Amino acid sequence: MIPSLHEKCGVLGVFAPGEDVARLTFFGLHSLQHRGQESAGIATADARLPASDVHRFARMGLVTQIFDEQALHNLGGGTHAIGHTRYSTTGGSHEVNMQPLVVSGPHGELALAHNGNVVNADLLRADLEDQGVTFSTGTDSEVLAALIANAPGGSWGDRFHYAMRRANGAYSLTLLTHDALFGVRDPLGIRPLCLGRLQDGWVLASETCALDTLGATLVRELEPGEVVRIDEAGPQWWSAGEGLVADRESALCLLEHIYFARPDSRMQGELLYPVRMRMGAQLAREHPVDADIVIGIPDSATSAAVGYARESGIPYTEGLVKNRYVGRTFIQPDQRLRERGVALKFNPLPELLEGRRVIVVDDTIVRGTTTPRVVAMLRKGGAREVHMRITSPPITHPCFYGVDMATRGELIAAHLSVEEIREHIGSDSLGYLSLEGTVLATGQSQDRLCTACFSGQYPSEVPLQLDKLALEGGGSLDRHAVPLHTVPLRVVN
Repeated sequence: MIPSLHEKCGVLGVFAPGEDVARLTFFGLHSLQHRGQESAGIATADARLPASDVHRFARMGLVTQIFDEQALHNLGGGTHAIGHTRYSTTGGSHEVNMQPLVVSGPHGELALAHNGNVVNADLLRADLEDQGVTFSTGTDSEVLAALIANAPGGSWGDRFHYAMRRANGAYSLTLLTHDALFGVRDPLGIRPLCLGRLQDGWVLASETCALDTLGATLVRELEPGEVVRIDEAGPQWWSAGEGLVADRESALCLLEHIYFARPDSRMQGELLYPVRMRMGAQLAREHPVDADIVIGIPDSATSAAVGYARESGIPYTEGLVKNRYVGRTFIQPDQRLRERGVALKFNPLPELLEGRRVIVVDDTIVRGTTTPRVVAMLRKGGAREVHMRITSPPITHPCFYGVDMATRGELIAAHLSVEEIREHIGSDSLGYLSLEGTVLATGQSQDRLCTACFSGQYPSEVPLQLDKLALEGGGSLDRHAVPLHTVPLRVVN
């Protein structure tokens, strides 16, 4: 994908007495690095010790930059751990906002790792502050952690049910207390979460690719509104979100199928590589064009480009090489390099492009700032014609559920027609996959997916605009209007 969309986070949890749980979590997080590259952290606890302390280590940067042998040793032996990779969507990219977060409440210490976004976090935070709870970060994740840690109820089941009644939005969570590991998925199931079995333990992860890395066998994906508690007795399941969602079973983000999740992960029971191949094939049926070669924007659009090529009968080849290490540094390029923009990330192959009519497959166009540079790069590399094909519908509405994409004013498809976008990016033709075709390729029904950024139909009530710095005192939530076509989540504020 041409860099524009950023998914919020990856979460992991391990319960494996007798194993080095911090080390297992480290390697699991490495598999989820694509879901967040700003910071990472691990928290551990030991169920064999009465009321043991939670140990935590988190830093800014990539997983491999943060953790070494000393850091893993300092996390202690432990019986269970949770881990997190972050890309910020609520709260800035600062050390104070790193996860996992550790909070205290009437029921003891709790560590939490969160993927998603809580839409009504400002209201929840104000209510908790009225109760005397103090906050140290600018994140909705801390609000969610404090809500759970201070929830009434005689059991964790009661507390999670209370929190689900109050929190509106997306949250797939791994949590630990001194004696147990928990996995939690919001009542709409907007973000993914699955459980795997180790020989002597259990693993929770945002994606199944992390289970594969650790040698765990997939048990199943958590259902929307479901909670699993894992301790020395094994997993215990229950539904904490039953009866909270009107008119639908789930609302898994369609962008997980299109782009966010790795192609070697399974989601809703199917490997994503062939799903994306089907998107490419459907795109070829909807938007055929005479051309000599098909290329994909590496790496996320590769499988869709293969599908397009097979369906169209036009040969697939590599036309761009990606520098996979650009962007994985805190050192900013100087002005001369910054002006070269996309050339830092991609390099064309002129011998393969020279004089060719090229179909370029990508998964999204968001702001329309980078795609024109790619088209220009391909023309400079010798392409005679450049035909852009996008394996998603036009993105016309912002996401409120954990994707840092743009305000609606910044979304190019919210204001320009397809032909106007084609002129803007400078391609010879442009075709988007229809929403119906995208959903068809997933093998799911549309009422089980969140399509809000394409359709404007949000699965819960959302504000008119969401400021990622609202909880840091630098912004605010505009609650004067709610977009039309929402399916309300019954939330008790």
